[in-house]
Amino acid sequence: MMQIKQNTIRTLKSIGIILCLLLTGLFYSSKGIAQSGKAFYNVRDYGAKGDSVTIDGPAINAAIQAAAQKGGGTIYFPPGIYASYSIRLQSNIGIYLDQGAILLGAKEKSGNGYDAPEPKTPYDAYQDFGHNHWKNSLIWGIGLHDISITGQGMIWGKGLTRSTNQPKGGGNKAIGLKYCYNVTISDISILHGGHFALLATGVDNLTLHNLKVDTDRDGFDIDCCKNVRVSDCTVNSPFDDGICLKSSFALGYAKPTENVTITNCQVSGYDLGTLMDGTFKRTYSKYSDKTTTGRIKMGTESNGGFKNITISNCVFDYSRGLALESVDGGPIEDVTITNITMRDIVNAPIFIRLGARQRGPDTIPIGVVKRVIISNLVAYNVDPRHGVIISGIEGHPIEDLQLSNIRLYYKGGGIKDSMSRIVPEYTKDYPEPYRWKTMPAYGFFIRHVRNLKMHDIQTSFIQPDGRPPFVLDDVITANLYDIQAKKGEHTPWAILKEVEHLNMFHVQGVENLENQNFKSGIL
Repeated sequence: MMQIKQNTIRTLKSIGIILCLLLTGLFYSSKGIAQSGKAFYNVRDYGAKGDSVTIDGPAINAAIQAAAQKGGGTIYFPPGIYASYSIRLQSNIGIYLDQGAILLGAKEKSGNGYDAPEPKTPYDAYQDFGHNHWKNSLIWGIGLHDISITGQGMIWGKGLTRSTNQPKGGGNKAIGLKYCYNVTISDISILHGGHFALLATGVDNLTLHNLKVDTDRDGFDIDCCKNVRVSDCTVNSPFDDGICLKSSFALGYAKPTENVTITNCQVSGYDLGTLMDGTFKRTYSKYSDKTTTGRIKMGTESNGGFKNITISNCVFDYSRGLALESVDGGPIEDVTITNITMRDIVNAPIFIRLGARQRGPDTIPIGVVKRVIISNLVAYNVDPRHGVIISGIEGHPIEDLQLSNIRLYYKGGGIKDSMSRIVPEYTKDYPEPYRWKTMPAYGFFIRHVRNLKMHDIQTSFIQPDGRPPFVLDDVITANLYDIQAKKGEHTPWAILKEVEHLNMFHVQGVENLENQNFKSGIL
């Protein structure tokens, strides 16, 4: 009898708990707090046709709005071609492009089309037009969190312009994000991304993974972002930068780009579209000093600087080389770059520049470049004009630079007369190797540097070159050892000017030197 009573009491308690939970759920549901929506929102259920002709943007935005009202969800694109203008993301929304689904950026008609760019601000002049605007994109989001764009489908920005001079209603970016966090973009392809395939400004916790980008200007512009992971991506950008870190003044203040890893990626400059179709053609010769572009780069916008950056296991093919540029007052600090292979490089394989363009508020001082390590790099068939250029400015040297295990094979063909050239400082100029023209050294031009360490370096040329492998100018405390540098029979190994505390050991063709100073001279 007692046992039956206890069981009855336990049963009543359980029923009471269940009723409480049900009532609680109904209360929160009525308040819109715990009410759950569908996991997937098929854009066709909201009127999208996917026929490449109908403008499906209103249907897509309706699906996003419906999901957002239910707390979030995945906007699903089945196979089809969905023409659209601006798609407005919201928090807790994922876009999923299925295999065979193409999101097509339509061309504006009679001034109607993409959302208008944001109004001008007092700090727009501190960076190019494209960096100041996000809403004139195929997909955009501002002030959002927990968003994603994934799937095996494609974004095709066919109607986007690569120019900043866009018509009314025009769009010039595939994806524009500002002030967002917890963002994932993975597995999709982007063709014809406009001025930027991705412009991410002030975006923290950003993951870009397994993306194929074949675009007409910049691939990724990662600007003023923190905690960024870029992995397993292929970016073909024949007319501009591939993977580009920036730290502009577009937010209205200087914010560094920091805590970034870029790994297992490839950048290239094939003809537009030939990465995506697998033909990998090389016929362009009309842009950017008669070369292709594409590369991994920091800058030029560099108000906030770059901190704690790692780049590893990347391939450069028919592109420009690495570029690290601080010219607007921000620091470049704590950078490691390792396991890089390059072929058919069209200008400097390594370009490290501290300049004083100072495009920003007058209160920003000249920046710094320090604690940079580059190792395990091989480059073959490199353009002969520039060599490696490493240059600070007078009174503001690059500091604590280490280069090791580097093999450089240049095309050669430089003439001996070039070794006497006095290279201008170009302090306030736009930092780009082509401005420096043919350099006096075919291998390394190093100027305004403190605490330089180079070891296990090999530089050579395929065709004869009359220039020396090294020029050192205003270099204080340099340790060079285990270096093999090919040179012509009557060509010096190095031209030295204002070099102090030079130590050289096991350098091919040069006697060991310990703590030597050179006002000027040759080796």
